[in-house]
Amino acid sequence: MIGENREAGQQELWDVLVVGAGMAGLACARRLAEHGLRVCVVEARDHVGGRVRTARAGDQVIELGAEFVHGSPPELLALLAEAGLTLSQRGGAQVSFEDGALRSRSEAEQDSTFAPLERLRGFSGPDSSFRDFLDALPDLNPHDREAALGYVEGFNAADATVISARSLGLQQQAEDAIDGDGIGHVREGYDRVPGYLAERVVAAGGTLRLGVEVRAVHWGVGRVALETSAGEFIAPCAVLTLPLAVLQTGAVRIVPEPQGVLRAAAGMRMGQACRFTLTFRERFWQHLPPQPALSELSFLFDFGELPAVWWTSHGEADARSLTGWVGGPRAEALLGKSEAQLAELGCRALARLFSLPETAVRASLEGCHTHDWQADGYALGSYSYVAVGGAEASAEMAEPVERTLFFAGEHTNTTGHWGTVHGALRSGERAAQQMLEQSYRASSASRSSTRARSAAASAGARTLASLSK
Repeated sequence: MIGENREAGQQELWDVLVVGAGMAGLACARRLAEHGLRVCVVEARDHVGGRVRTARAGDQVIELGAEFVHGSPPELLALLAEAGLTLSQRGGAQVSFEDGALRSRSEAEQDSTFAPLERLRGFSGPDSSFRDFLDALPDLNPHDREAALGYVEGFNAADATVISARSLGLQQQAEDAIDGDGIGHVREGYDRVPGYLAERVVAAGGTLRLGVEVRAVHWGVGRVALETSAGEFIAPCAVLTLPLAVLQTGAVRIVPEPQGVLRAAAGMRMGQACRFTLTFRERFWQHLPPQPALSELSFLFDFGELPAVWWTSHGEADARSLTGWVGGPRAEALLGKSEAQLAELGCRALARLFSLPETAVRASLEGCHTHDWQADGYALGSYSYVAVGGAEASAEMAEPVERTLFFAGEHTNTTGHWGTVHGALRSGERAAQQMLEQSYRASSASRSSTRARSAAASAGARTLASLSK
């Protein structure tokens, strides 16, 4: 049952424990519960979703964590359809602010930003950082180099001197497989997706324990005991969906430490980003004197400034918001700022971009909404990326430990979709499949052993009968 609490110190026994009610944990728990296992999901927050977090202000749906559906990942699209949710494809124009003026970005300019990334497909050389990879391209002009650096750091919330060039090549191939150029969003709010999964877990007989903080995971082969704020939970095995930084810092102790998993985790990094959404009384930018494509604005780039990227929900008639985004090392300048400070910074930036008095932008402002994922003790960052030499780290973390500990989460995705909701979803499905296959092998071995014992007993009986004649 959802949110059930018991007296601290009470011991509870289950078939499987799942730590974390994000997309990975819920997807895994649903699959296992539907196969008849007694599953308990233990979540420190008082709500499900992990780094999917949606706020609502009046009629405005505001995403504070994951927002976009990248491309057409089949498992996520199937889940949206099953849940009866609406995937709204984002269209609209891309505009940039350069030399003191707004101008539309042509398709050729957009392609030039991605051209260096295209060269990474099938990358086979020694791994290097993306910055070093760019520095080795003699024909790359400075403008395209800075645009590519800005895109990789912003999109991956990564440091270009650290992120693996090889992993970016794998990511490009993975995106090609799902038509990754397309971008959509869940009209009703992304939180409806983990909410639906939680309902399915409970409907299948699983249990969700919210507001229960896991402090330590004690384990041995065939036994796991969670030390929590609500007592001890025990099962033969567990799926840990701890975010990468939580795993790396030991914020949840694992005793004894799974050395192989931790060594692999060191090959990845947790990205940092600052995002905040300003809501307005009206879409004032659509009513300005004729400027490039503002009536169809989707993305607005302000290279070299903070925020570097703005976006709006073009195509949603009732959307009256602009979201500012800074990813990678530049985000440090905004981390820790209050909503009031971000609102002031944002209004000042938009006034400059749209050539308006700051007072006019402020007069239309309704509110500012943000969530600091770096300061969130249950996340400690935005999402993961691969460091130089770490392209195999996810596959290593995805291997079960002594048939007892299983790991899931977007950082364990083995298909190149790090840092995405569908990557997390796939990892949860993968962990569930590993556990089910293990159970099948164990039950098959048990049946074989039983048949062997039965055959031996029959043979023994026949022998005794022949001797007695």
